[in-house]
Amino acid sequence: MRESFPHLHVSSGFSARYGASHPHDLVARASERGIGALALTDRDMVTGTVRFAKAATAARVKPLFGVDLGIAPHVPAVEARRRTPVRGGAHVAEAPFRATFLARDAAGWARLCRLVSCAHADAFAAGAPPAASWEVLGRYAGEGLVVLLGPASEPLRALAGGRPDIAEQLLAPWRQAVGRGLRLETVCWGLSGTGPGSVRLAAHTLALADRLGIPAVLTNAVRYADRSQHRIADVLDAARLLRPVDRRRLDCGERWLKDGPAMTEIAERVAAAAGGGRARAEQLLADTAAVAEACEVDPVRDLGLGVPHFPEPSVVGAEAGPGGAMRLLRQRCESGMAARGLDRDRRSMDQLDYELGVIGRLHYEPYFLAVAQVVADVRDMGIRVAARGSGAGSMVNHSLFVATANPLEHHLLFERFLSERRSSLPDIDIDVESARRLEVYDRIIERFGRERVAVTGMPETYRARHALRDTGLALGIAPATVDRIAKSFPHIRACDIRSALSELPELRDLAAEAGRYGPLWELAESLDALPRGIAMHPCGVILSNTSLLDRLPVQPTPGGEYPMLQADKEDVEDLGLLKLDVLGVRMQSAMAHAVMEIRRTTGRAIDLDNPDHVPLDDRFAFALIQASDTVGMFQLESPGQQDLVGRLQPRGPQDVIADISLFRPGPVQGGMPALYIAARHGAAPTYPHPDLEPVLRDTYGVTIWHEQIIDILAVMTGCNRALGEVARRALSDKERLPKVEAWFRQQAGAHGYGPTVLDEVWDVVSSFGAYGFCRAHAVAFAVPALQSAWLKAHHPAALYAGLLEHDPGMWPARVIVADARRHNVPVLPVDINTSKAQYTVEETGSGWGVRIALATVHGISDDEVARITAGQPYTSLQDLYARAHPKLPTVERLISIGALDQLKGEATRRDLLLQAAEIHRQARTRPGAGQLPLATTPHAANSSGLREMTARERLDAELGVLKIDVSRHLMEDHHRLLREIGATDAKHLRAMHPGQRVLVAGVRASTQTPPIASGKRIIFVTLEDGSGLVDLAFFEDSHERCAHTVFHHGLLLVRGTVEARGPRRTVVGEMAWDLDELAAARATHGPQAVLDLLGQSPSPTPAQPASGRTIPHGTAGARLHPWSDLQPAGTRSADLTRFGHRSPGSPG
Repeated sequence: MRESFPHLHVSSGFSARYGASHPHDLVARASERGIGALALTDRDMVTGTVRFAKAATAARVKPLFGVDLGIAPHVPAVEARRRTPVRGGAHVAEAPFRATFLARDAAGWARLCRLVSCAHADAFAAGAPPAASWEVLGRYAGEGLVVLLGPASEPLRALAGGRPDIAEQLLAPWRQAVGRGLRLETVCWGLSGTGPGSVRLAAHTLALADRLGIPAVLTNAVRYADRSQHRIADVLDAARLLRPVDRRRLDCGERWLKDGPAMTEIAERVAAAAGGGRARAEQLLADTAAVAEACEVDPVRDLGLGVPHFPEPSVVGAEAGPGGAMRLLRQRCESGMAARGLDRDRRSMDQLDYELGVIGRLHYEPYFLAVAQVVADVRDMGIRVAARGSGAGSMVNHSLFVATANPLEHHLLFERFLSERRSSLPDIDIDVESARRLEVYDRIIERFGRERVAVTGMPETYRARHALRDTGLALGIAPATVDRIAKSFPHIRACDIRSALSELPELRDLAAEAGRYGPLWELAESLDALPRGIAMHPCGVILSNTSLLDRLPVQPTPGGEYPMLQADKEDVEDLGLLKLDVLGVRMQSAMAHAVMEIRRTTGRAIDLDNPDHVPLDDRFAFALIQASDTVGMFQLESPGQQDLVGRLQPRGPQDVIADISLFRPGPVQGGMPALYIAARHGAAPTYPHPDLEPVLRDTYGVTIWHEQIIDILAVMTGCNRALGEVARRALSDKERLPKVEAWFRQQAGAHGYGPTVLDEVWDVVSSFGAYGFCRAHAVAFAVPALQSAWLKAHHPAALYAGLLEHDPGMWPARVIVADARRHNVPVLPVDINTSKAQYTVEETGSGWGVRIALATVHGISDDEVARITAGQPYTSLQDLYARAHPKLPTVERLISIGALDQLKGEATRRDLLLQAAEIHRQARTRPGAGQLPLATTPHAANSSGLREMTARERLDAELGVLKIDVSRHLMEDHHRLLREIGATDAKHLRAMHPGQRVLVAGVRASTQTPPIASGKRIIFVTLEDGSGLVDLAFFEDSHERCAHTVFHHGLLLVRGTVEARGPRRTVVGEMAWDLDELAAARATHGPQAVLDLLGQSPSPTPAQPASGRTIPHGTAGARLHPWSDLQPAGTRSADLTRFGHRSPGSPG
């Protein structure tokens, strides 16, 4: 009885919607069960390889690397007519056959990677699932690989069908392609019949192997770590095949990671069924172990784990041979220093020499040359580009024109970016215009070649909503019901579904019917964090040498434009690959659009990066910031930031840099904003020790930045900054934290610091150091923040056009429109003769205005927009039809929002709708596809007596077609009601005193439940009422009364108490009502009915258990409430596509 058994065929959760266990869980079970060797053979992917290798190495389990790959039939089958799914749903094609490939060595791994890449490329071109063709197999399935042909392979399918003769014929090409590496895979789950997992097929497989002299191996074709997970496999099958669970094909429950004794029993059973004895079983086990022993792929040596792989120096223009890359780098740096006027500054040149020394010793010259080349290419394309992140602290980057700010002027530290003590690669983020990001990708590929460049993959994992959707489908629950259930949940982890159902007040209605859906909740939770698929990372680009495709496979992105690496951003860092984060920043596109419109309308060419054009200390821009009038400003527009800048009253760029840094979880947890603001306004700064005054003087004794933590550690312990950065990074690791504390106390104590000082400083360092903000980040963010503020102060119409075109911030378009109106910038409706594809600036009688773009119209195609703009101007509806050929739904939408009002004469919009339908009917019935028969078509719109659309109908049309209330603010219909009940609008709220009770109303523009350091759950809501924004906070004691209404309605009336920490006002909500419901009551029963409703206490949510639970948050540095919504700000805006309709809203 063997105690250890090597599993050669194991699928993890990275076999998307197939494997039910994470790689680290499989490794943990293998270690517990004495399994000495474990393969990871995910379906068509190797995405889990890196984390599997790390987990296996840590657990001292030998990792084997492979893939379970789809295989094309040897003889292509005749295309058969697809049968309609018995229970409905979609057709999902899967590879007809499969085989498992294991890498024996580095050459085998390289062949495997190429094999997988080709399978995906060919499949994408054919619109089919990944499957290796026989041409590809002949090219790569040779030396260095072991190939297992199991029950899903073509030969064993024939064997299962009772045709051993055909099976033998089909094995011949495999023997020729693979040679001595071929194995027949015996799988037995104790099933009856002759199908996969049956005793009979396993025995026939063993007999066939013996007859042909092909070694056989035993596997369990593992899909999950534990027996209890078999129901998850059924759900995943249903999700993958887009159909309810088929009870005739349920998982057998035997495909778990069995230990040695269990697999020995299976071997003996199969051997006996094949007519052999215990000796044959022992031989089967020995042959299986021999394969595991033969597979010797070392994660470091062969996969390249932890070894940097940069583009070859020659690719970036360096001379061949030793020192060529450094000579080129130094030459370019010195030229850049001269161009910046720093070549005579001794301090700057010393810093450059120091950095070049570190870079040379680490052999990172190609990295910096490659990044500099990318940035230069982007600039040459006329695309706005700016570096962000810790790389801005490098003088080398500054001299190469990668980073704008002088690191010495801003007290930035090179060691925060790179040092010889740092084990991870440096990281440079490049911000480009989002609208042109893919152009940048194309240029990088053109420059470096597809053999060196790929985009990063990004596994999409199950969270609550997707888990509920897929599980609901599997259980056969009606799609509309599943959709309603999923949308009810916030953006939380799937493992918290049942807890949320019992604890969240806004889910009370759903909780009441929860029992109706049986195992939905439990099964959905079991999918937590399993990968659903892989997508293109929004910014990661990999630059490597020509060995890239030998170390990891690539597959086409969903659109087919780019090769996508089968690894995520953490994996590529572990593999030593240069990852360049090319971030498409919509604000950069918005500002570029604004500059373009300024030039088009005024002829003035503005360079935002030229301080002579755009001074960063502009007093008009700072007047807006100090007034918290920051909607549309990069990094400064959220409700929390509006509150912070109102209290801080920034007076210069350094204040904005500090503000951006203070608005982070770490500083907020430590109470840093209040301390900084008090000192900024005159309070005497305090320092833990006089030695730290030089470190903290810029921030009035308040610790804000990572760089300050590094310097504090360096000053007090005597270490260099490189070691200080290593210690700072270790602060986020709870296992290393005690060691760092012991080191700090010992070293600082030895330098004469007493226990009181040590305690005070350590409290700051430990609570903040790992979770604060990098000063270099803040400097990089402050520049576009102040540039956008300058545009709003001096060219507001152009900025609003850019904001509406590129949607860069947290606010929906209708809030941007309302803000424009408050700044006396007219927002002009869609006009068939003047609107263009993009938002444009137009001169009006009252100044510059913004014309809404044709592309904003719901359902209009790019081709229609192009045809309409090319044919402008039009004289009639007939003229529009004759020359632009729009679809009827497009014309109807344009008419309904008034885009053709200039053409209708005395007719009404309803007349035009009738005429459009008639023209469309004639066009469909006429012979040919030429011009409209103008002789029989009226040239002018005639009135048919239909009444004009009412103001409410027009507004409804605008919200439905544009999602913008153009003709008037949608709250205007409620002004009379709000006056009757004494509600206060945003404009007058600013004059209210703290403690006053008020009624406020508006459109729900934003809803958040962000991480709070206290671990409490607070619902933050922002209402927009036409006169401004109203910020609301609902604390936990109000959730039972208010949460359901707040999350499920788009128009709200709220009663609360005014609070003020600065010039802005916040209302602490106590009660909330659906404003539509109140308006309906008034219309039906009069004003008294509304007062009666306001006087009633709504039925509270049934008492919910107070969990008191908190969860750690890796980036916030705090214990957080489990229902904190980690989505970006503004993602919970109300769905108000129909005016007067109750919005379902969204709690997540």
